[in-house]
Amino acid sequence: MKVLVVDDHPLIHEAVANVLRRLEPDAQVGVAHDCESGLEIAASGNELDLVLLDLNLPGLSGVQALKTWRRRFPAVPVIVLSATSDRPTLVSALTAGAAGFITKSSSSEVMQNAVRLVLGGGKYIPPEILSDDEQPGRRQRVPLEPGVSLESLGLTARQAEGLRLIGKGASNKSICRELGLAERTVKAHVSAIFRALNVSSRTQAAIEAARLGFA
Repeated sequence: MKVLVVDDHPLIHEAVANVLRRLEPDAQVGVAHDCESGLEIAASGNELDLVLLDLNLPGLSGVQALKTWRRRFPAVPVIVLSATSDRPTLVSALTAGAAGFITKSSSSEVMQNAVRLVLGGGKYIPPEILSDDEQPGRRQRVPLEPGVSLESLGLTARQAEGLRLIGKGASNKSICRELGLAERTVKAHVSAIFRALNVSSRTQAAIEAARLGFA
């Protein structure tokens, strides 16, 4: 596994490298202190499996940095590392093509699970952002809008389960295992979910799942 950590804090480099090597002892972890040098490393012939990108960098930064990575290296998944956990930042990152979003305060176990999910083709969305939380200062999940139900959305109970799993970042294969369905059936359910929600991507579906209370 070859991973590039793009962050301007050496302590983050060390912490992330330790987490990744606990996940895979032979992991090759490169570091870059800004987006431009990271892009140069990726373009130098290193075939990366994953990029962990801080959005708050000197020079090219933010969502524009993420979009640049996705445009130049579309086959390499990018997980955003963020010091903030606000919903607007999350939504902007996922809409721009991030395969996951990890807050820097996350535990090593959370980070390992997120990396494992993304490398398996899934998308990691932190549950503390998308779900109810009674702690003060945390965003509360938006409840179901009046009149919104499985029937009004045109979803079956099985499709609602699929929507819940999409909201957690599950891939089609993960949904197959979780629900005990054939991949062709899951693809049909996902297409039906997209039509019901009037969305065109899993990211948009995950955001809608959270907004409607299915995540």
